[in-house]
Amino acid sequence: MGKKDPRIDAYIAKSADFAQPILKHLRKLMHQADPQIEETPKWGMPTFTHDGIVCGMAAFKRHAAFGFWKSKLILDAKGRRVDEAMGSFGRIISRKDLPSDAKLIAYIRKAVKLNREGVKVPGRATRVKRLTTALQWLAQGKNYNWRYEKRA
Repeated sequence: MGKKDPRIDAYIAKSADFAQPILKHLRKLMHQADPQIEETPKWGMPTFTHDGIVCGMAAFKRHAAFGFWKSKLILDAKGRRVDEAMGSFGRIISRKDLPSDAKLIAYIRKAVKLNREGVKVPGRATRVKRLTTALQWLAQGKNYNWRYEKRA
C-alpha cells in the first residue's frame, strides 16, 4: 500500500491559492493511477516514488510545475513543453494546462512500469565534453583543478 506524507500536505497548504487545486488534483491522480505510489519531499518539492522516482511537482509564485523523472521515455515530443519551465508540461497556471486525467494516468502507469522493469534514461553526452575540456587544459599545461590553485 502506498503512503501519503504529511509534509506534502503542508507543502500544498503553503502554496499559492491558484496552485493548491492543481497540486491536490495531481496528487489524487498519482494515487488513483497506482495505489502503491509513495510520497516524499525531495529537493524541497513533493516527489512520488515507486521502485524509484516517478515524478515530482512544485508550486511557485505564478505557476506550478509537474514532471516525470523519465519524461523522455514517457512523453512524445509534442507532449513535452520542457523549454517553457521546469517539469514536463511547462508553466501550469490552471488545470486546463494539463493533459486529460486519462492521459496523465496512462503516463503515470507507464512511468511506474519503466521503474519496475529497471529501465534507465539514456545518459547525456557529458563524458565526451569533459574529456575534450580536460585535453584542452592539459595541452595548455593546466591540471584538473587549476582554477582553485593559489596564484603566486
